[in-house]
Amino acid sequence: MKVVIAGGGSVGLSIARELLRHHHEVLIVDENEPPADREGFEAAAWFVGDACELVTLQRAGTDEADVVVSATGDDKANLVVSLLAKTEFGVGRTVGRVNNPKNDWMFDDAWGVDVAVSTPRLMTALVEEAVEVGDVVRLLTLRTGETTMVAYTVPFDGPAVGRFVGSYAWPEGVVPVAVLRDDLPFAPSPDDVFEGDDEVFFLSTLEAEPALRELMRGA
Repeated sequence: MKVVIAGGGSVGLSIARELLRHHHEVLIVDENEPPADREGFEAAAWFVGDACELVTLQRAGTDEADVVVSATGDDKANLVVSLLAKTEFGVGRTVGRVNNPKNDWMFDDAWGVDVAVSTPRLMTALVEEAVEVGDVVRLLTLRTGETTMVAYTVPFDGPAVGRFVGSYAWPEGVVPVAVLRDDLPFAPSPDDVFEGDDEVFFLSTLEAEPALRELMRGA
């Protein structure tokens, strides 16, 4: 898979290192020359230029990319890169970094963003997940901004323990997609039974989140 990363800062380089470890082809676009120390991302190609400019993305070969990641520290730049990647080059998947959570609402398909990743919001969610066992916590906002991934950790003494997945009438717009148990994920079937400390992941519409939260609280 070929991935173009806009932004050669600490976040962009961290993403590049991980992708290279998984044997993907990586191109980094940044206004600055690559750092002298390229440990961990030596195999990544580097193109010097402003990723917000169409000609830069053209010369970088964005039309051949499977995924474009906008990872700069500027939300406006990340939106522009995502929009150009989607509308001008037909890139199949775009991932946009949200630096300021107040800008979350803009990172949707209107700006060509398939997946918005807000580091502050994600870290907050992980903290909340650690301290709020038994509550539904939003992890990510996907595509149009109307669909989210949420997680629910089953309390050991909670009413969900021992219940079949299929015994729930899930709210419209909610789908249980995975359960993490003893560090092993699996896709839940109606015949699976919830156990204490299960981490259950759902895809949900924004409108359905409150109903899911109430359902899991009452179980």
